[in-house]
Amino acid sequence: MAAEPAMRPWILSETNYAHVKEYSYEVAVLPMGATEPHNLHLPYGTDTFEAEAIGSRVCEAAFQRGAKVVMLPPIPYGTETNQSAFPLSMNVNPSTLGQIISDLVDSLANHGVHKLLILNSHGGNDFKPLLRELHGSTPVQIFLADWFRGTTADVKPQIFENPDDHAGEMETSLALAYFPHLVARDLQTGALLADDGATNPTRFTAVNSGWVSITRPWHLLTTNTGSGNPHQASAEKGEKLMQILVERLSQFLVELSEAELDDQFPF
Repeated sequence: MAAEPAMRPWILSETNYAHVKEYSYEVAVLPMGATEPHNLHLPYGTDTFEAEAIGSRVCEAAFQRGAKVVMLPPIPYGTETNQSAFPLSMNVNPSTLGQIISDLVDSLANHGVHKLLILNSHGGNDFKPLLRELHGSTPVQIFLADWFRGTTADVKPQIFENPDDHAGEMETSLALAYFPHLVARDLQTGALLADDGATNPTRFTAVNSGWVSITRPWHLLTTNTGSGNPHQASAEKGEKLMQILVERLSQFLVELSEAELDDQFPF
């Protein structure tokens, strides 16, 4: 008979009061996901599944190196106003998300956990203004990792063949590695049941060149919500990206856990 999996003390939803009341956590990690379509082949919960897969492995690696870290339950909703044309794309406005996070920050402060990493897995979420708004109003020091942006920007071109934005090669590779049973594939050939993620340009050169930005109406930008070609994705590429994420973010959590909260923090 296979052994039951052990409780992971770095996952708050799995641990228990007997452990928590005797343990002093220094750092909390809050994964932020979304509920939205991802081309034709990936599940609506892709962003949340990615956030949980990354966060749990990052926290485990940091915990094993002595970091007093705990991962909070992922929040499975994000800002989806530009995907509102697609069925069951579940929107939570930025001000609402900001209030939810603010309330959780207050809870952490009340419990003496004064370091927080927001691990964001959804491109429609923009939390930098919230960090500025909360700065100086709470004893909790807040950090932000958009893992698909700055955390991995330098290595993505080395791993993936195609640049993407949503449900492309990168996200599909993570899905094939960590929740493959939810990836729609042809039963005979194994091919992804997805389109090529082609996107439409706007009528403005400045927008297409990135000189001017907009909130892109996703039903006009894409064919089936995908932005980026997923067909060269592989589980091996997803595992390679995960290794880099775990190395970089777990090292940060170890340093953050050990850091003294003095008047010069974080400098």
